[in-house]
Parts: sequence; structure tokens; C-alpha cells
Amino acid sequence: MGDSAEQAQTSPPDARDGGVVPDRPAQAADHGSDDGDIAIRVRGLVNRFGEQVVHEDLDLDVRRGEILGVVGGSGTGKSVLMRAILGLRAPQAGSIEVLGADALSRDPDSRSHIERHTGVLFQDGALFSSLTVGENVEVPLKEHHGSLPDKLRYELALLKVKLAGLPADAVGKLPSQLSGGMRKRAGLARALALDPPLLFLDEPTAGLDPIGAAAFDRLIRTLQEALGLTVFLITHDLDTLYAICDRIAVLADKRVIAVAPVEEIERVDHPWIQDYFHGPRGRAARDARANGPGAQ
Repeated sequence: MGDSAEQAQTSPPDARDGGVVPDRPAQAADHGSDDGDIAIRVRGLVNRFGEQVVHEDLDLDVRRGEILGVVGGSGTGKSVLMRAILGLRAPQAGSIEVLGADALSRDPDSRSHIERHTGVLFQDGALFSSLTVGENVEVPLKEHHGSLPDKLRYELALLKVKLAGLPADAVGKLPSQLSGGMRKRAGLARALALDPPLLFLDEPTAGLDPIGAAAFDRLIRTLQEALGLTVFLITHDLDTLYAICDRIAVLADKRVIAVAPVEEIERVDHPWIQDYFHGPRGRAARDARANGPGAQ
């Protein structure tokens, strides 16, 4: 299932039963949206590492206020796409707009605008090991609001720590003193430090047990609804996709081959999609949602 980049290329994508149209046309629904409805717009993106082409002519729109789950087999460049959107790597070609700003611009004002309006939770949390949780959360506050009094900055950090579901005393602890789930939440608190409207999450439930992963999923959905966040969420966790994602973008064949709610994605006739969503784990995740608390 995981190493399916080559497998996904063995057969061209198709659409069945009124489902998602394949390849470039899969973005047609997005193209019909008003510009104000689009938080992230990617067009013609090319990412290469030497002779290896990871993305070729990739298009993607992320709508404001949605949780978009991004999935794909090993080597399809999910994290590469996220890093390009964040301006952490320069693609070989294409354009990227984030909240109306050119994400590929080297202009300091443009870069600062994007940095102040985006929060990122990397897969490993990326916390500074020598700083307490509170000091980690204060890092972006110091960078972008350096004139804030120390007391106010501390109080803001404490607020974000609580918002991420951590106890107040976690603010004075080092990352090494926290469990894996608590470190994820500490990383989330830092990602929320600047009250960004756009949140990037890279495998947020990786390494968590099922109970911890489900709790983190509920936290993300609660924060998204309460704060009106747009969430770009890379995951391989089918439970997460079914539980909280409004739409799913599938990376295969060096581009985004489909973007739609999970019920429509399931019907796309592509080898990787069929293996992923209709295997044992996919059926279990689907059944869990059908039998969950919100089921009719």
C-alpha cells in the first residue's frame, strides 16, 4: 500500500458513478470558486531532485475554512509540496499563492506576511529541546512581536498551551519531560502562537496510540471550527481522513489526481486509491465513522 508511486502509474485514473474526474480536471470544481474562497492556489508546480521528478505540472486549490487531507504513496512528495507552499524550498517551475501573497517571492514583506499568517506542526514536533514548552511557544511571538512585554508574552504562551489541551504546568516543562502526545500538543500550541488563519500539519497523529490519535483529531476539528482555521493536513491515517477531513487531495503520477470528499474519492478508479481506501484499514475506518457517535 505505502510504496505505491510506481503502482499508481500503471493505469491512468478514471472516474466512476459521477465521482471525481481525474488528473488536471480534478481541480475543475476549485477553479469555479471565487478567489476570496481560496486560501492556497498552486499552479503548474514542478519539483525535482536532480534527475528525479517528484511533481510535474501540479495544480491544487485549498479552500478557506476547510480541513484538506493530503495523501499519497511513498515518494509522491507530500512533504515536498508542503515545504514549497511554505516557501521552505524553491520549486523548478510554477506559481503558489498563500492568502493572496506570492509564496515564492523573496520580498521580505511578502515572506513576513505569510509567516505571520501560517502555523506549522512538523512531524517530529520540531521543538527546541533546551527551551521549556512556554519558551518554545514564545519563539514566534518574539520574532514577530518583539515589543510585547515579557509578562504578556508569557500569558499568551500559557493561553496557547491550554488551547492545545495541555495542563497549565506543562508551560514550564522541557520537551523531554513530556509524552509523545503531549509533545505533539506543545508543537500545536507553538503553531497557534500568532493566531494564524492557516495551519499546516505533517502527520500529526504519527506515533500516537489509537486513543491518543483520536483525541488529537477531535482537538484539530474543535480548533478548526472555533477559530475558523484552514488546515492543510498530511496524513496516512485513514481514521483521521474519515473523521475530520472535509476533502482529500490524492497525490499520484507526479500530480494531484483528485480532490473531493472521501465518499467521492473512494469511487475513483485508480490502483492506489482502490488499494488504500478499500483495503482492510480503509474498511475499518469507514465502519468506525458509520458506527460513531454522529452516525444516524
